[in-house]
Amino acid sequence: MSDLLLEPKTIHRGEGDLPFVDAGDGSQIQLLQVDLAAGVWVVRTRFPPGSQIQRHKHTGHVYAFTQSGSWHYLESPEAVNTAGSYLYEPAGSVHTLNVPASNTEVTDVWFTIYGANLNLRDDDSVEMVIDAHGILPYYKALCEAEHGIADPPVIVVGA
Repeated sequence: MSDLLLEPKTIHRGEGDLPFVDAGDGSQIQLLQVDLAAGVWVVRTRFPPGSQIQRHKHTGHVYAFTQSGSWHYLESPEAVNTAGSYLYEPAGSVHTLNVPASNTEVTDVWFTIYGANLNLRDDDSVEMVIDAHGILPYYKALCEAEHGIADPPVIVVGA
């Protein structure tokens, strides 16, 4: 048998293959991939002007690429992410994502997140944990509720 027949195949998803769903905070998410064994999740998020996401801490590193709009962290307002910007967040970083109300378009960012996102209360206690194992059933439930899609074709590896 040819080695070519044994090689793994790439997996493609077009922009319209996975729906955007309401994340409950004004933003919309599109879950692209989860690696359950490695605890990695890739999500595309659309933020309307004036959005602010709860202060949070990452247990692993995060990569972010901005496709449109602009955003920054309240803790570092001088580092504004705009279309074409790339951001690396080290594990343990704590920040509050803010989208300026003056934006004239939706801010569109994809994130690759290793580990968990810990949403923090004002006293630094953890209010909510979001990770690869939690985001997948959450996204699936929203896809079914909002779009009637019970099993969206999220790329799932490491199951």
